[in-house]
Amino acid sequence: MMRAGRACVPPTSRRAFFSGAAMSFFDPAPIIERMLLVSDKISDLNFSVGQPPQVEINGKLTPVQPLGVQKLTPYQTEILAMAILKGHPDAAERLIRTGAVDLSFSLPSRTRFRVNIFQQRGTYSIVMRLIPTEIPTLRSLRLPPQLAEIAELRNGIVLVTGPTGSGKSSTLAAIIDLINETKHYHIVTIEDPIEFLHTHKNSTINQREIGSDAVDFPSALRAALRQAPKVILIGEMRDLETTEIALEAAETGHLVLSTLHTIDASKTVDRIIGLYPKNEEPVIRTRLAQTFRYIISQRLIPRADGRGRIAAVEILKSTPRTREYIQEGESEGKSLLDAMRDGQLDGMQDFDTVIKGMIERGIITLEDGLAFATNQNNLLLALKGLSSGDDYLRAQGMSPASEPKPSIFEVIE
Repeated sequence: MMRAGRACVPPTSRRAFFSGAAMSFFDPAPIIERMLLVSDKISDLNFSVGQPPQVEINGKLTPVQPLGVQKLTPYQTEILAMAILKGHPDAAERLIRTGAVDLSFSLPSRTRFRVNIFQQRGTYSIVMRLIPTEIPTLRSLRLPPQLAEIAELRNGIVLVTGPTGSGKSSTLAAIIDLINETKHYHIVTIEDPIEFLHTHKNSTINQREIGSDAVDFPSALRAALRQAPKVILIGEMRDLETTEIALEAAETGHLVLSTLHTIDASKTVDRIIGLYPKNEEPVIRTRLAQTFRYIISQRLIPRADGRGRIAAVEILKSTPRTREYIQEGESEGKSLLDAMRDGQLDGMQDFDTVIKGMIERGIITLEDGLAFATNQNNLLLALKGLSSGDDYLRAQGMSPASEPKPSIFEVIE
């Protein structure tokens, strides 16, 4: 049995636990099945000590009591973690060694999950991200149609960025599926864990999972370069070594797709450059300018009608102007944001312009739009023509851009 500090309860409490419905924790399927019946809009399941099991619906956690289970004890979450880890000895070893582990979990013939089990205050918590069984399309995700152009690229790097839970994996799955349908390529994905299960269509797809099929991202990526792929998907560019190999792959004729936990296109460029020593900045700026093709940033905003969330998408595309700004660095009047605002004919768009359109069409509320905007004050001025956007924000109890505070995306990042 795993041990996380003093994660287990006394024997008397254990005997109470081993009775009635709670016994089903040895098989997590009944618990999970009951939780999924709450809504068809569930994105995550959450199991934390001291709380009842919870489901996340449209970004909000809701407590449930599947099979009468109420507030979870340390022993219950440990038993549930053990049941999920069954058949994954490498994952169990990583959990004990590092305190956290990612893995996939399936309900037979129904639902797949991306699972993170982690230690906190001597107990275990579990978060299970629901993975749709059907591969989404750009249209079903209501993403900008110009993203279909990515399927026509022959090389370079395409990055999808955003906070956790912003739909990055779904966007990449839709792009991979489009390539799968329209091209005769060999596609290799390296994921931790594997999320969407792709089938061979016109292309051949091999999906490798860190922990079971490969040791780590760098070694799997090096091996992929010897597997003759046209397209390589990297679940996340987490470190300098992975980023460097990804750039090399793009420079040698591969199309590389990956994700980063950054809040917008400009911050994505800064994050990549910041991975390298300061004295290498001019070189990495040149390499990134030459290899990037798209940086797509996403934020999921609640819909005004209460029917879920909708993606606001920022798109930075490789053009002579954007390549120059990345290579030379941004300056006053020469920012990537300026390029995106002026680049609509090239298929580019920035967050605040997209959010402004959503507010004007009634898709999202003004309050939610401002909460997710990059610059609240400028967005208000664009919407209202106000002489003092700061005054309006203060009247609404919100901090204006002139009095910045960390956004939810910066906190997540």
